[in-house]
Parts: sequence; structure tokens; C-alpha cells
Amino acid sequence: MRCRWRRSRTGSRAWRWPSPRYDPPVAPLPDLVLYARAACSLCDEAREAIELTLADRRERGLPVPRLVERDIEADPELHRRYLERIPVVELGSRRVELVVTVGKLRRLLSETLDGNTSTASTSTGR
Repeated sequence: MRCRWRRSRTGSRAWRWPSPRYDPPVAPLPDLVLYARAACSLCDEAREAIELTLADRRERGLPVPRLVERDIEADPELHRRYLERIPVVELGSRRVELVVTVGKLRRLLSETLDGNTSTASTSTGR
């Protein structure tokens, strides 16, 4: 911050530090979680769609969540829950299953992170 000259009420000049701007605290972004497994072509397509979508958001200066990939083969509970539905992309309480496209991901990120609800809500992907 730079200090500046300012006239006081009496007319004399005095140094004045500008008041600090108050930026309200920003809640951390939820992680974007991809449930997948090796040797899964749909999972590979989902990874590609995620990469393109996150790169587009970065270029536009929009918030970008951290990508976390979970291998369902490493956890019996995840394997039981998601084997017939992978790839599954989850952001907060919303998810896209089976067919993960750039359009569905853009909608999921926009509705969850940006608060845009003008598009039809089809985030379940079913």
C-alpha cells in the first residue's frame, strides 16, 4: 500500500495510509472427484473431458476445483458402489455418471461453483 498526502480538516497536509480493503472470506472449493479404474475407455474419455473443461475455466478466470481421482479397484466399498456406473464425477453433492461430456461438466461446475441455475438441472447424468 502506498501512503498519500491528504488535507486534514484544518487545511494542513498530512500523510494518510489508505484503509485496507476488506475482502470477505471465500469458502474453499469442493474437490472434483473422479471415480474410475484402469483399462476403462469411458474413464479415459471422462479424464479428457475434465482436462478440457478445467483448462477452459482457467483461461476464463473462473474458479477451478482440485481434481482428485479415486481408483475403485483399491477400495472394496467404492468398487461395490460404482462398478456398474463408472466413470462417476462428483462435485459437492452433485454428480455425473456413465457418460461424462464437456457440456455436462460445464453445467455441473457452473451450477455448483458459479451459482448459475438458468440451465436445466441434469447433473445426475442418468
